[in-house]
Amino acid sequence: MRRRRRFYVYLLASQSRVVYIGMTSDLVRRVWEHRTGVRGGFTSRYRVHRLVHFEEFADARLASARERQIKGWSRERKLRLIDSSNAQWLDLAAAWFEGHAE
Repeated sequence: MRRRRRFYVYLLASQSRVVYIGMTSDLVRRVWEHRTGVRGGFTSRYRVHRLVHFEEFADARLASARERQIKGWSRERKLRLIDSSNAQWLDLAAAWFEGHAE
């Protein structure tokens, strides 16, 4: 049986709470890319590497719409979203790469 593809909208944060919103079909790979800086850009420049919130979708269009919705929110509303699911702003992917050099 074929496994259904999943899509994720995710929020990363730096220690100083700079926030980045993205969408992917492979959350583990994409978080690893952000952490290692293989693509450079905003998350590398501002050290935005901690996964603090994510949502899973079965449909890419729904995930894309949700990503656009969150990106359109005020900073305060984005912070409230993170606080509502992860009040301590813990790195939800902290254990994913233990023992791997970054």
